[in-house]
Amino acid sequence: MTRALEARGIEKVFRNGEEETQVLKGIDLDLDKGELAALLGASGSGKSTFLSIVGLLLRPTAGALTISGDRVDMLSEAKRAQFRNRRLGFVFQFHHLLPDFTAMENVAFPAAAPAGGISREMRARARDLLTRVGLEDRIDYPATSLSGGQKQRVAIARALMNRPDLIIADEPTGNLDRQAADRVLDLMREVNQEDGATFLICTHDEGVAARCTRRLTLIDGLLASNHSVGEV
Repeated sequence: MTRALEARGIEKVFRNGEEETQVLKGIDLDLDKGELAALLGASGSGKSTFLSIVGLLLRPTAGALTISGDRVDMLSEAKRAQFRNRRLGFVFQFHHLLPDFTAMENVAFPAAAPAGGISREMRARARDLLTRVGLEDRIDYPATSLSGGQKQRVAIARALMNRPDLIIADEPTGNLDRQAADRVLDLMREVNQEDGATFLICTHDEGVAARCTRRLTLIDGLLASNHSVGEV
């Protein structure tokens, strides 16, 4: 079966003049399609760097990265951007919505931007996604009028717009109160279970990790643990 993610020997070295800092030291990781995986680690452990490499925002110094059967670490910058837009979804700690756009326009943006505009089909899908995340009464509201939890639900709908192979979430509940965070996590679990969507969630929150199906821990640039939640 084709896996959602295969990482082999991923290393990352940052250079500043003659000084080198090795952040990732050879990470091997497989994620099957439909997994809801939590990536944990202290500040400086390398988890944000690894997430950026998986999201094709950084290139690894060494190693191979395959997403849904396609080798992606060697792609040109143009093809990386195309792959990122069409086949990856992103949810960030700070939602990064476009403030002058409505909720619907923000959700449609990943499909509309390369097409040069929002088609009738894009508009319909964006509206359907917003209804699914419980924002049917906020579809035409400007992003600036939404609460923090509502903005994050818009961000999840946006991440689903292009039916991505992998959804990458970087501290998606880190800027929310507990009640709003629980609603966002419930939504991600629902999408995971009903659609089989694959999530890689970077988090400091043990409560988030406990509700995922797999738990990954990075320590000093190495994958220190990798097991299904509930495994001894």
